[in-house]
Amino acid sequence: MTLWEFFIKGGPVMWPIVACSVIALAIIIERSLALRRNRIIPKTLVEEVERLARLGRLSDIERLIRRSTSPISPVIMIAVKNAGMRREIIKDYMEEAGATEANAIERYIDVLGIIAAIAPLLGFLGTVTGMLTSFQAVSVSTGANSSQLLAAGISEALITTVAGLSIGIPVYVCYRLLVSRSDFLVLEMEKTSARILEYLKGEGHEVQKEEKIQEQLGV
Repeated sequence: MTLWEFFIKGGPVMWPIVACSVIALAIIIERSLALRRNRIIPKTLVEEVERLARLGRLSDIERLIRRSTSPISPVIMIAVKNAGMRREIIKDYMEEAGATEANAIERYIDVLGIIAAIAPLLGFLGTVTGMLTSFQAVSVSTGANSSQLLAAGISEALITTVAGLSIGIPVYVCYRLLVSRSDFLVLEMEKTSARILEYLKGEGHEVQKEEKIQEQLGV
């Protein structure tokens, strides 16, 4: 039996099951590429920001951040814009920006959870429709024709069940892995942001502006 024959014998419920599998595969590939640590929290960017923050070169940090597309960049930019203010104030601004970026990191992952839940249900729906076909065949037909229709209905019921579970199980595994990955990256982004915040907070620990450093150096 070819794959197409397998699909046809599964009946009309196979169409939404296949649609779920295509959508899930696209999301898994897209999120797997997007949720790379070096894309969310670029090591070189963070190290350069920390170096410039220690020197008080906030304008250089802004130029550096504007060239970056990583989710942590808007969070750092908010901190730079409010540098020298009390720690609690900067932290509140950073948390607001971080929440927006966290939503972007977790984008589409909930859809995977929905697909993982409905794919087996679609399979069971196909099971019910297949069994109904079998019962109808028995009630209206006799002889060899009845046996063939009964076999076709049972085949449809089993194929859709197998298809639904075959999609739902791996999609659920990928869903849990991506949730865990996104949670880890959000936590790491929070830790990195908190570390950078220490260079920019006020309360007697104000960041030294570049002009102030130049004055101290007599430039």
